[in-house]
Amino acid sequence: MAKRVGVDKWLFGVVLLLVLFGLVMVFSASAVMAKETLGSPYSYVGRQALWALLGMGALTVLMRVDYRHYNNPRVVFPAVAVTTLLLIGVFAMSGMNGAHRWIRLAGTTLQPSELAKPVLVLFLAYFLQTRIHLMDDVKGTILRAAAVPLVFSALILKEPDLGTAMVCMAVTALMLYLAGARMRYFAIGAALASPVMYYMLFHVKFRRDRMLAFVNPEADPRGTGFHILQSLIAVGTGGLHGLGLMEGRQKLFYLPEVQTDFIFANICEELGLIGAVIIVALFVALGYRGLRAAFLSTDPFARFLAFGLTTSILIQAFFNMSVVLALLPTKGIPLPFISSGGTSIFITLAGMGVLLNITREID
Repeated sequence: MAKRVGVDKWLFGVVLLLVLFGLVMVFSASAVMAKETLGSPYSYVGRQALWALLGMGALTVLMRVDYRHYNNPRVVFPAVAVTTLLLIGVFAMSGMNGAHRWIRLAGTTLQPSELAKPVLVLFLAYFLQTRIHLMDDVKGTILRAAAVPLVFSALILKEPDLGTAMVCMAVTALMLYLAGARMRYFAIGAALASPVMYYMLFHVKFRRDRMLAFVNPEADPRGTGFHILQSLIAVGTGGLHGLGLMEGRQKLFYLPEVQTDFIFANICEELGLIGAVIIVALFVALGYRGLRAAFLSTDPFARFLAFGLTTSILIQAFFNMSVVLALLPTKGIPLPFISSGGTSIFITLAGMGVLLNITREID
């Protein structure tokens, strides 16, 4: 067994910096809008700070709980069952902007798709740890491993939330690859998924409009191309040094969802290229420390768990930044630790607590 040491202080420091940076940017992005629409400039940041505090509490507790406790069917399968029920339960709730993504309880909201990502990682880590030498068994390994991710992704896609469903499937593919799955299985999976993706992208009107706007946003600058154009204006206006904290203009009712999905655009506008590079560097550092823990771990369960928790954050951050920079079509994916969203920051910090506990076993 590896020598027991303290948690990875570099990883803990990076997470703390991202959370603090996120609170500052949520306030900067939302203060004016919150004052006009909710009566207080602190409405969004106050709620975000509360969830961040609860999340840091969860992180502190979970980084002291031995990760081996999760390597138990009495933990894994109830977690999968509860998550499935929550993903189904959203459809019993009234929709918001045509989507069923939230469960409302006691004056707060829970987004089950955020919980689905770490639970998916937990299931795959538990299942694949003993299947490393059985990855050619299609029925006994590949299909059984893919069952839970497919159910989760189908329910999330129904909400509809294509972006989060794609994150789930990308994490699944990477974990299967880490386990040793052959490339032909990924090729078959891609071939089977292609008709579904084609239908979802080009036969669902709002997604087709987003795809057309992605190709040519100037064709409808006040409609489908509005998000992309306003985001690019914010990014371009920032230049090297930015306009200064709190000095952004696109957040003044020009760029929608600026405190959530498009907060990276506000960072680019106010802090410029330097601020954007700092954010990217922090995610790179998080990725390095997380993947280091995964590859240095001698326990297969810990390796898969650390790898999945790390890559889920990196993929989500990549998607968010790519949307802001118009490298991918517009989709609603928050920037981990930074975007406003209580469920997102709480679940992400709890996952980091588990990852930090794994780092205790790394020399």
